[in-house]
Amino acid sequence: MFKQMWGRIGIVVLLVTGIVLLSACGGDSADSEETIRVGAVYDLTGATADVGTPYADGIRDYVAWRNANGGIEGRQIELFGADYAYQVDQAEQLYSQYVDQENVVVFQGWGTGDTEALRGRIAGDEIPLMSASYSAGLQDPGEAPYNFLVGTTYSDQFIIAINYALENSGGAPTIAILHHDSPFGLSPVEDGRTYAESQGAEVIAIPMPGGATDYTAELTRVQDAGAEYIVIQNVSSPAATLVKDVDRLGMDAQVVCLNWCTDELFVSLAGSAAEGVLGTSPFAFPGSGVEGLDEIREYAESQDKDLDELGVHYVQGWTTMGVMSEAISRVIEDGEEVTGPNVRAALEEMEGYETGGITSPLTFTADDHAGNKALVMYQVQDGEWVAVTDYISAD
Repeated sequence: MFKQMWGRIGIVVLLVTGIVLLSACGGDSADSEETIRVGAVYDLTGATADVGTPYADGIRDYVAWRNANGGIEGRQIELFGADYAYQVDQAEQLYSQYVDQENVVVFQGWGTGDTEALRGRIAGDEIPLMSASYSAGLQDPGEAPYNFLVGTTYSDQFIIAINYALENSGGAPTIAILHHDSPFGLSPVEDGRTYAESQGAEVIAIPMPGGATDYTAELTRVQDAGAEYIVIQNVSSPAATLVKDVDRLGMDAQVVCLNWCTDELFVSLAGSAAEGVLGTSPFAFPGSGVEGLDEIREYAESQDKDLDELGVHYVQGWTTMGVMSEAISRVIEDGEEVTGPNVRAALEEMEGYETGGITSPLTFTADDHAGNKALVMYQVQDGEWVAVTDYISAD
């Protein structure tokens, strides 16, 4: 009797040991087959942390909400993410860790520098990547076969701002783009300059030194050039400092923020100097009342959070993770294995995907990975961003 009992115990121990060992075997484990493994890098402490933090919160909260509601076709999302402090080498290190050790099948990135640096590696690894960089250089599948853009490209945003200047200047305006001194900041400059010149306008590009508390020198160059419009390709905090200097110097130029300073933080920091500033936003503000915000607001309230305080960049992160999850869902529904190539194929077949009004309908193809071609222009009126156009595109 005792021999039989100990024999059974021995069998159980061997079975349990086998399961534990199998679970430690990475890509071939039962765990990795049952969960959807997603890698991510966030800027929580670096140069763009003011907008990077709410974006990261949006990604993480979407995952928590989706998992609490059954996951993706019954499979939980396992998210591996960390702060990379806007350092390209740190992003590359984290990417390698998550791909090689955690066997992630898709990736959520952040900045232009790191997204462009990883472009070749994600192509070789066949890892679909969506980031918060909307650099036009990432939309061509021939150059970036596994990058997908949910936001309108920076180049298109700049061209839309140039069109506004052309329509409202009564002539051929000079437009100054003051930009973050990085690949992110430079991304739309040449496309915008080429387009402006084709329309008889002029673009001058002026970098904004990191950490600056006064932009008088840069704005003196704007005045000397006779620029009527100032476009800002930067994040909220330096943009707010810049417009306060515009106000202090009594400048008459119309300021236009591209999407990373078209947000609630910019208005809060700039105060009265923000009045009249225009902004381009591919994503709806929490107060817009569009249908797609309902589930986000409901989840936020369940966590004792206020969506209006979380802001547009939180919505941006949530929506981007949602689009990636939709592609994964389609792969599973088709009975296919969740692999990078299969997720890429599902994205390239996504046509007119509705986000409930948070963005214009998204379409990716095998020839174009820029899924969002339109945005809404806003203006700060009485301390709030107010829509002043319907969806418009660079075309």
